[in-house]
Amino acid sequence: MRQCKVYVHDREAGLLQETDTGEYVFTYDRDYHGEPICLAMPVRELPYSSDSLFPYFSNLLSEGANRQLQSTLLHIDENDDFGIMLATAQHDTIGAVTVKPIAS
Repeated sequence: MRQCKVYVHDREAGLLQETDTGEYVFTYDRDYHGEPICLAMPVRELPYSSDSLFPYFSNLLSEGANRQLQSTLLHIDENDDFGIMLATAQHDTIGAVTVKPIAS
């Protein structure tokens, strides 16, 4: 399982996980009462789950030649959305959301 902390305006908002079965789960921290990650994922206690990386997080990723270059330079499979997000969305993203990996 891979996981990361998700921040909104540098404030810890929740936990995003990629399970060993390929499911994605996002859970807001119990004490978080700030802005939602996106309009499609309002703040709530129940976790969100999906068979693919949630669209909001996918939209943080590069495409085309930039994605190929990142994949090559970072030694990450070009199809590994979660891995590329972990490596590239820690700083300087478009919008208020950043992610920081958690060591397993």
